[in-house]
Amino acid sequence: MLTGELRGQVDAIWNAFWSGGIANPIEVMEQITYLLFLRRLDDLHTLEENKSQRLGQPMERRIYPEGADAKGRAYDDQRWSRLKHFAPAEMFSVVGEHVFPFLRSMGGDGSTYAHHMKDARFTIPTPALLAKVVDMLDGVPMDDRDTKGDLYEYMLGKIASAGQNGQFRTPRHLIRLMVELMAPTPQDTICDPASGTCGFLVVAGEYLRDKRPELFRDARLREHFHHGMFHGYDFDNTMLRIGSMNMALHGVDNPDIRYKDSLAQSHAGDEEAYSLILANPPFAGSLDYENTAKDLLAIVKTKKTELLFLALFLRLLKPGGRAAVVVPDGVLFGSSKAHKELRRMLVEDQKLDAVISLPSGVFKPYAGVSCAILVFTKTNSGGTDTVWFYDMKADGWSLDDKRQPLLPEDKLGLLPMLDGRSQLSESEHAKNNLPDVLARWHERDGGELARERTDQSFCVPKGDIAGNDYDLSINRYKEVVHAASEHLPPLEILAKLKALEAEIEAGMEVLEGMLA
Repeated sequence: MLTGELRGQVDAIWNAFWSGGIANPIEVMEQITYLLFLRRLDDLHTLEENKSQRLGQPMERRIYPEGADAKGRAYDDQRWSRLKHFAPAEMFSVVGEHVFPFLRSMGGDGSTYAHHMKDARFTIPTPALLAKVVDMLDGVPMDDRDTKGDLYEYMLGKIASAGQNGQFRTPRHLIRLMVELMAPTPQDTICDPASGTCGFLVVAGEYLRDKRPELFRDARLREHFHHGMFHGYDFDNTMLRIGSMNMALHGVDNPDIRYKDSLAQSHAGDEEAYSLILANPPFAGSLDYENTAKDLLAIVKTKKTELLFLALFLRLLKPGGRAAVVVPDGVLFGSSKAHKELRRMLVEDQKLDAVISLPSGVFKPYAGVSCAILVFTKTNSGGTDTVWFYDMKADGWSLDDKRQPLLPEDKLGLLPMLDGRSQLSESEHAKNNLPDVLARWHERDGGELARERTDQSFCVPKGDIAGNDYDLSINRYKEVVHAASEHLPPLEILAKLKALEAEIEAGMEVLEGMLA
């Protein structure tokens, strides 16, 4: 958890960029990412130097070469620990003319975030602003992995609060809910085909650190965690840089974060490669057939991106793989042939586990569209017996454009859980359904089967869903109890009205007499 002092430091850095002439929040985040990357490179180089001195052996892996670059500047001068002591004008010159060309040309440390620096652009406009930001960033503690990750998350939150490009961020509490529903294991291979800032991958990694710390004592599992577990695609290079740095600061050494247009490129190399997919892909309407990957059209012939992404998830998952993904409500009840066929495939050919209806304002102020979380398992042989439905009414924040918290911090998200049960009162539950969703999910094969369809959650047999054209909207199956109300017979009502009129007339006569 960040302290108020650290938040204040980040706010000051952010405000320095804005007052210095950089108003685009994505550009601010990008420049901060470059500077944090420089600081990280220097930390890695220092670590190698210390190791070399302790062992009395040459350095195995140099980040900064010996000697000088093509323009005659010593590589040592380009390290954060030296750079931060330069005068503003010299610092500006070294960063613009030496450091960034080095970043663009380096093979780096073999990591994906080094790869994504190849087209790095230095856009800080003045020496004074660069010196101010470097000084501020140097004062931010970056030794602790949790602090580094929290700081970067806080800065990413500013992208959304700035009112631009907020579509890149899914609310963190919803991501945590989806990760907890899926409960990743140390053996999983996790993919987000629309990774953005890598929020799903980051939270999955934090979940494993918290719930399965034993994996770091096993050399094979530790290697898998750092080099084989996490995979993300995006076709925005800025997002790839930011997402890669987000993973680095959360302690993942070398995730596979790469450029890929998920709907337009073939997936031959990734087919059935992943055991878990977590995603909230963008739904931008329609694509041209010519620009759509043919292996996806073979699954479902459509131009609709929301259906193509579902087809993509089925293509990428290995048999037995699980997915928790956000879809717009239209996927649940759309009447086109493609909509119905894809829903039929999920129910009949795979194992559809759950449909969690989300409140319509969870993605405000950027989108007001109603959405749901689909949870399914790829089997290629069916397996759906019942589907668990949950009607989420509240997520802890107001559902207007301001998205203000409705409860104290210790009552938000999934925090109020004890022994797997929600510890919220009835009035608090009405403002935050998330702990209840998780508690009931764990009972979906037990007590949930006996719930009535008037409850907030219930199970529906596959036969009922097939009989409704595979409609997956919760309102199709939810039953509403209408309170019985008693009405007086019409003659009795008329008699009461007549008596009331007589009373009014008598009162009027008394009033007229007093005024006469």
